[in-house]
Amino acid sequence: MAQSSVELRAKPLALTLGEPAGIGPDITIAAWLRRRELNLPAFYLLGDEAFMARRAKALGADVRIAGVDACEAVAAFADSLPVVATGEPATAEPGRPDASSASAALASIRQAVIDVRAGRAGAVVTNPIAKSVLYRAGFRHPGHTEFLAELAAVDGRVPQPVMMLWSPRLAVVPVTIHVSLRDALGQLTSELIVSTVGIVARELKSRFGIERPRIAISGLNPHAGEDGSLGHEEQTVIAPALKVLRNDGIEARGPLPADTMFHDAARSSYDCAVCMYHDQALIPIKTVAFDDAVNVTLGLPFIRTSPDHGTAFDIAGTGKANPSSLIAALKLAGRMAASTHE
Repeated sequence: MAQSSVELRAKPLALTLGEPAGIGPDITIAAWLRRRELNLPAFYLLGDEAFMARRAKALGADVRIAGVDACEAVAAFADSLPVVATGEPATAEPGRPDASSASAALASIRQAVIDVRAGRAGAVVTNPIAKSVLYRAGFRHPGHTEFLAELAAVDGRVPQPVMMLWSPRLAVVPVTIHVSLRDALGQLTSELIVSTVGIVARELKSRFGIERPRIAISGLNPHAGEDGSLGHEEQTVIAPALKVLRNDGIEARGPLPADTMFHDAARSSYDCAVCMYHDQALIPIKTVAFDDAVNVTLGLPFIRTSPDHGTAFDIAGTGKANPSSLIAALKLAGRMAASTHE
């Protein structure tokens, strides 16, 4: 018998541990403590129960840590922070990654993906990782996004992940992501723009409930190339992509000068801004929504959200970490799961 939408919405969110020495454990506890006030969707942490109990004690947090199975998480959530064991202990002290950090963080991510693909969780929410720590342990991916795409592969086919930064005031997508500006110029093609915007349009409709998404496409060069006098990519790369997208029925507008795309009136005219490289997209959203922006990975066969900040080693274990972005990520994951199932 098919599950009802109510049953599907009842699935908890799988929250990863992130870097154990960072603020992920702190903001997880802080979010759980505000669960009733903010009507947060039920979630469970994939990690180490004893480690979380030590961090809660260090923070002086009044929280009961409960080791559970994923199927018990919703029932436990009201009175306890549910922790589902990954089998990888964490021993790092706040601000001091150790030999357990990489294995604990990666095991948590892997198990979260397994759980959501097996139907035990409604979405994956990831706490911040320290890429430098993972690289020293042999991690070969540029970041979370690319690792999740590999874990999402079916029959060896890896999906194209698309990074969206979302807030109630602005949503942005960079076409090229974690590469140098020089490499971004080499990667930028009409085909990549078409595939990226196609994924954005599809998921704005299916996961965000926007019936006809309006997408603004930036230029690459200053003033969108000024009719070729400041660069030709708008004419030779971006315009051909826009033609294909419009022929596919996607409401895509551009190429637009990036320096006039993000004021209040401009933002009200579109649902998402697609930009050509990393900082072109991330600078504006981190200016207008630094505390509550959410990192969303589109293009995967499951929902993934994450706080839009790092591990903040300098304040880990102090109680100073702001949980706002994680709270926003949990709320958005719950909303997307409900919209998708409906």
